Amino acid sequence: MYPIEKTASVHWDGAGRQGRGAISTQTAALSAYPYGFGSRFQDERRGTNPEELLAAAHAACFTMAFSFACDKAGFATSSIDTRATVRLVSEGEGFTIDRIALQMQAVVPGIDETRFAMIAQTAKTSCPLSKALAAVPDVTLEATLVQG
Repeated sequence: MYPIEKTASVHWDGAGRQGRGAISTQTAALSAYPYGFGSRFQDERRGTNPEELLAAAHAACFTMAFSFACDKAGFATSSIDTRATVRLVSEGEGFTIDRIALQMQAVVPGIDETRFAMIAQTAKTSCPLSKALAAVPDVTLEATLVQG
């Protein structure tokens, strides 16, 4: 089963701020989906941007890692909702991602707060996307156990 490789591709037309791109993924979840300066640096809603895609990927990876870790510990997750916020800031002549904030709420019957927090923190540091994003200086997790 391993290794697993997934692909995505981008086509870009035009120069700089006036250019437009289109993102496609192997699964066709995105197929020539637009992105550009407006959707990345302004409030244009007709496209995506690398930071929101990164946020989606990190939230999805962390959520699966948490659910799998709960299962391994003998706790079945009923539901998990995760939001990731990726912050892009200017740095010198360019930009950097300086913070990712994960906020998760989960219904996990039979688990106590201490075990819940421990599993959540472990999932945060051990999911493959967290490992790949280790260069981001500030990655936080706010995990809330919801009684279901």
